[in-house]
Amino acid sequence: MAYEFERKQRITVLGGGPGGYEAAIAGAQLGGEVTLVERVGVGGSAVLTDVVPSKTLIATAEAASAIGDAADLGVQFFSRTETGRPIRPEVAVNIAAVNKRLLGLARQQSEDMKSTLIRSGVKIVQGEGRLDGPDAVIVSTGRGAGAIDFDRIEGDTTVISVGASPRVLASAVPDGERIFTWTQLYNLQAIPEHLIVVGSGVTGAEFASAYTALGSKVTLISSRDQVLPGEDADAAAVIENVFRRNGMTVLSKSRADSVVRTENGVVATLSDGRTVEGSHCLMAVGAVPNTAGIGLEEAGVQLTESGHIRVNRVARTSVPSIYAAGDCTTFLPLASVASMQGRTAMFHAMGDAVNPTEIRNVASNIFTQPEIATVGWTQRQIEEGIAQGDIYKLPLSENPRAKMMGIKDGFVKLFARTGSGTVIGGVIVAPKASELIFPIALAVEHRLTVDQVSRAFTVYPSLTGSITDAARAMHIVL
Repeated sequence: MAYEFERKQRITVLGGGPGGYEAAIAGAQLGGEVTLVERVGVGGSAVLTDVVPSKTLIATAEAASAIGDAADLGVQFFSRTETGRPIRPEVAVNIAAVNKRLLGLARQQSEDMKSTLIRSGVKIVQGEGRLDGPDAVIVSTGRGAGAIDFDRIEGDTTVISVGASPRVLASAVPDGERIFTWTQLYNLQAIPEHLIVVGSGVTGAEFASAYTALGSKVTLISSRDQVLPGEDADAAAVIENVFRRNGMTVLSKSRADSVVRTENGVVATLSDGRTVEGSHCLMAVGAVPNTAGIGLEEAGVQLTESGHIRVNRVARTSVPSIYAAGDCTTFLPLASVASMQGRTAMFHAMGDAVNPTEIRNVASNIFTQPEIATVGWTQRQIEEGIAQGDIYKLPLSENPRAKMMGIKDGFVKLFARTGSGTVIGGVIVAPKASELIFPIALAVEHRLTVDQVSRAFTVYPSLTGSITDAARAMHIVL
């Protein structure tokens, strides 16, 4: 349903990733005249080189793991020789076919999103965009015989959603053949014999987990005491134990000073002088916002020292007519957050009802095996007195469905406000934790108490039963 305005608001969206895409859709639905500027393809890096391809790769890794773990459930795979003697076949992963499939899925997702934009009435301009003051965008395009043309688009509201790119270190420059960023791994034609992963944050942990399952020998170089240093400590401990049990080498308290290519592989040199030799290396040392050289500071938009755009809870920048969404901002670098910011920006700019984004209500997930899903306040914040809450942790090993499925690792952890029992956060470590966290996210968003959560029926047996079991254990005695 379109809302009527005296004059159609002119909206320019710079960047077609999750934030820009949702801003464009919302702006068109509210009756705006929307132009989306995108230099690579609709969906941005999230769809083309990041979230969609990486999670597709991880899904393949999970399938490979499921085949390998089937024997624990009594399922055995055999083929027979010509003489009838049974032999156990090898599980092989054709990484070239996997990469072809995932890149095809990414392109298809991009085309589907582009079609949706066009149907919604959004004008799409292919090219490089930059601000020309607070009320206009200049787009450079490559139309005609290699010539560069410039279009100037004036608007009432601008949304910046230009994303971020992998951080590149001068001492470990990616070449796309032996040393990779996470956007370059999809060129591989064979499983790396020995993959060195530098960086044990979310990206490093996810790819280390996936390539271990796909059959690579993996060495994970972590500068901290534990992998996933910013996450729940109990969850990180589970993941690190699983990594080591699966044969991964985890080098804690180790920092890679350089990575260089050799004749047949790579060598990573650590700060203490040790060296690690491998066939390939993934550099997962963070990301930098794509905000340089696009006219932000000249337009009066405030940036942090790291180059991120300062925004408030409705995604507005220091310039009233300019909003920003996604990894280029000071909010959480999650596709779901970018999408919410994009919608919120349009609702606010066009006078619709707005619910300012609350960071503590954001559910996030790490796609290792098992997954880690979190929402709300953290245990560290509770222990430091920032939030007042009680903590209850229930191992999945006590869950009947987990036993049936052969799940050995994981837990459900709930945080509830001391006194009232209001659910203020939670952590789930389990297969498909990304799906299981939703009931806790609902409880946090709508301020449900543990008693209200415990009274909801869950299927028996089910993994979600551990959520109500944990809530029931935190019952508030009146």
